[in-house]
Amino acid sequence: MTISEPIDAQHAAIHGRAPLRIAVIAHLRHPIAMPFMGGMEAHCHQLVTALVARGHEVTLFASGDSDPALPLHPIAERHYEAVLPWAQWHGTRDLTAFQDVAFGHAWDEIAGGDFDIVHNNTMHPTLHVLAKRDRKPMVTSLHVPPFAGLADSIAANIAAWMLQTTTSRAHLATWWTTPPDTASVVHNGIDTARWQFRSTGNGRAVWAGRITPNKGTAVALEAARLAGIGLDVIGPIDCMDYFTDHVAPLLDEARVYHGHLGGEALVDAIGAASVLLSTPMWDEPFGLIAAEALACGVPVAALDRGAMREVVGDCGALATDAATLAEAIGRARAFPRAACRERVTREFSLTSMLDGYEAAYAAAIAGARASSCASTTEVLA
Repeated sequence: MTISEPIDAQHAAIHGRAPLRIAVIAHLRHPIAMPFMGGMEAHCHQLVTALVARGHEVTLFASGDSDPALPLHPIAERHYEAVLPWAQWHGTRDLTAFQDVAFGHAWDEIAGGDFDIVHNNTMHPTLHVLAKRDRKPMVTSLHVPPFAGLADSIAANIAAWMLQTTTSRAHLATWWTTPPDTASVVHNGIDTARWQFRSTGNGRAVWAGRITPNKGTAVALEAARLAGIGLDVIGPIDCMDYFTDHVAPLLDEARVYHGHLGGEALVDAIGAASVLLSTPMWDEPFGLIAAEALACGVPVAALDRGAMREVVGDCGALATDAATLAEAIGRARAFPRAACRERVTREFSLTSMLDGYEAAYAAAIAGARASSCASTTEVLA
């Protein structure tokens, strides 16, 4: 992915911040490479590329089959879905050991290196223990709701040099009733030059994502049928049983599955549509594909879950089930495409995302320095 939004190495100097040496640790389930399996992989790829473009020295700790164009330091030969598929191995000692070894390799390099900040894009609890132990400034991007292992580790390892970001205000509220000083919202950023504006649509709807029950592909297909609109379904099949039993029976000449698309093919398919259907069956923390569609000028009809209301704003229509989603499709299509584009430019720019992360980096580094000074004072006293 080439970052085409105007971000250059002069930005840090203009804003009074020197370039940093940044260690980015990626989730290991899938490679950080196109075509992306999901939003976490797309976000991580874009983050690393944009940080480099802004003048920072970045090292990405990820699986060895990630994009070789990235500043990659492999910590496992292959992503774990290729060798220990999550559906069969989650919760097992084998998968835990795979991640412990890989992230242990990453931390050995980080602890022995001269990194200013760690950007943790994983869900691995042990990294929080290590960062607190070693007083290593770390910013953790939370991409999921709180689950026991991760939430417990964050709560048990509170430190001034360990900050957390969530992708939306709705997401933040799932983690903390009263957010700590270490937590903030940094919306996902969209490369608005890559997701280019289209002034007209093709009269069809589009749905894109992993085909799995919690993404609600079948709900989108049923809503499109009820609304009498064609639907292009795009994405990898993450659950074959769900595809076979619930998705495939709803496909026909008007509602078509196009497989897993990436790169410009995905951008073209999204941008050509007249409306995007987003059907999260859980409280999704952000909904990256909805923001990407809006950047192209494509309004969104979505199930009102998680951060969808926050992302869509006044550039779409929300629903509660397939029947109301069918009604929402018509309302969403009436929104001006230019307004959709303007919303993303205003609320979800790549520049705003990087500014938010750089502010978190600065706070974590300052927290580590203050803690070190306090410790030194105590020893001298």
